[in-house]
Amino acid sequence: MAAGDGAASAYGGELTFSVIITCLVAASGGLIFGYDIGISGGVSQMKPFLETFFPKVLRRMADAKRSQYCMFDSHALTAFTSSLYIAGLVASLFAGRVTRSLGRRGVMLVGGALFFAGGIMTGAAVNLAMLIVGRMLLGFGVGFTNQATPLYLAEMAPAQWRGSLGVAFQFFLSLGILIANLVNYGTARVQWGWRVSLGLAGAPAVVMVVGAFFLTDTPSSYVMRGKADLARAALVRVRGRGGDVDAELKDITRAVEAARSSQKGGFRKLIGSREYRPHLTFALALPLCHQLSGMMVLTFFSPLVFRIAGFGSNAALMGAVILAGVKFVSLILSTLVIDRYGRKVLVIAGAAIMIVCQVANAWIMRAQGGKNGEVPLPRPYGLALLVLTCVQGAGFGMSWAPLIWVIPGEIFPMEIRSAGQSVSVSVVLGLTFLQTQTFLALLCAFKYATFVYYASWVAVMTAFVLVFLPETKGVPLESMGSVWEGHWYWRRFVGGDGHRVKASPSDE
Repeated sequence: MAAGDGAASAYGGELTFSVIITCLVAASGGLIFGYDIGISGGVSQMKPFLETFFPKVLRRMADAKRSQYCMFDSHALTAFTSSLYIAGLVASLFAGRVTRSLGRRGVMLVGGALFFAGGIMTGAAVNLAMLIVGRMLLGFGVGFTNQATPLYLAEMAPAQWRGSLGVAFQFFLSLGILIANLVNYGTARVQWGWRVSLGLAGAPAVVMVVGAFFLTDTPSSYVMRGKADLARAALVRVRGRGGDVDAELKDITRAVEAARSSQKGGFRKLIGSREYRPHLTFALALPLCHQLSGMMVLTFFSPLVFRIAGFGSNAALMGAVILAGVKFVSLILSTLVIDRYGRKVLVIAGAAIMIVCQVANAWIMRAQGGKNGEVPLPRPYGLALLVLTCVQGAGFGMSWAPLIWVIPGEIFPMEIRSAGQSVSVSVVLGLTFLQTQTFLALLCAFKYATFVYYASWVAVMTAFVLVFLPETKGVPLESMGSVWEGHWYWRRFVGGDGHRVKASPSDE
């Protein structure tokens, strides 16, 4: 069954108010993650924060002889940002098993509680150890919620709207980044403003925890835990009167039974079974595409990069606000087209925009700023760099920003879904840790060529995706196996009917 052949309507049903509210409340977990992403870069260049925890960086900033590209190069400073992601990696390795026992909703509750504790500790930190521990608590929350929320959205959304509703997680993530940059801009002039910025991470966690109490778990999760009646009730609630609830429940039950038919665990299947080779490949490759675009670390450190480019402190923070706002708006565009034109169109458009902007930024910083950034950028070129960076952010916001959460949530069959999502999230967080821990050193070493480095990776990874990733637009989760079977390369690994369920009983 190819993508887009009408399978999306196999179960019928409506885009009900219940499913919209349910998915929006669940996706609000992205708000917390986005806030934590956006807050660290702005706080890291606030003078009172640096005086309290990183005085060596302040002394380096005052050294006029030092390369501008290297003034923020500090492993301790990057550890403040990256510690969240190494903790998230550890949590995500256990999140798959916890999700199977507690359900998607239960894991979101646990993640929200950890976010709240981490926000309180970082806001009240009096030394570096307390600051890092607080960030790690936030990271544990990231590991759990990022594993459970995309699965929740994929399993609750009707197939024909799964892409648009799946983007909701990234929508809230981008909103969180924008809010964080606005908070940083507002608190930068206050001596203790950094405490407000960090402590507010706990506020959206309260919203998520309270909202999760009113959610139902996914039908798939209920069936996996032997609660068929609750699964049917959940389907009725989110599909409406027009949905073929019994047919969908039957297919979900068959998928769960197939998943239980083997004694091997999800991780062992994913890694050791030949038929899951494409799933393992993209559990690893999609995070690489996301991270090697360079946009994530630019999001973390955009205020620092703008400082290096010659912006003042407040101007750098405002530049970060503008960048976050552009990414947020671009995400709305992806929401409108992802289920109409498919995933690959977004990949192509986003890659073209990012490559052009990254190369242009490298030229501006070399030609106008000098080899070591020793020459302040003339104002027109500084504005051009800001505009190009924002356009680059728009390219990322309409492509890999949402796709890294949408595609992994839909390509894994039931028997490896939790394991596959855990691997994907673990790789995302592991790469984020490596990127955040090494980016400032990379910027110090490569200088303006850092942008060319990331542009090259975008070109390579985009070519890989276009050749090897099948289109998944409009395909029900229970029929996703047919997409791999129809692919020119992956069909040599995936075959037979044992691991997939047809779209509806009428197909039998």
